[in-house]
Amino acid sequence: MHMWKILQGFTSNDLGVQFTVNPRLGTLAKVPSLRKGSSASHKTLHETSFGVMGPRLRNCLPTHIRATSTLNEFKQQMTAFMLSMPDKPPIRGFTSSNSNSILDWRNDR
Repeated sequence: MHMWKILQGFTSNDLGVQFTVNPRLGTLAKVPSLRKGSSASHKTLHETSFGVMGPRLRNCLPTHIRATSTLNEFKQQMTAFMLSMPDKPPIRGFTSSNSNSILDWRNDR
């Protein structure tokens, strides 16, 4: 939701998220890279920050959702998309197929 608001100009882009238009994939958010030689703790902080996870999550959404221009339409399409995703939280003592993240489910399809 926040990434959509940044793109539409409804909130400030204080993270400096950049968007690019791809003729085939639509508007994508640029995932910032990390400098080479960074420590493991910096890599973890970088990979789990909103500045990285926000663009990744936005980019894994279907094109028709990313292309919506009204808030109500975006909410309706996001609700339908989220309800179509399996909800399989990890259960102690059992092996799960993935971490139950949208990023994992989109890559498993």
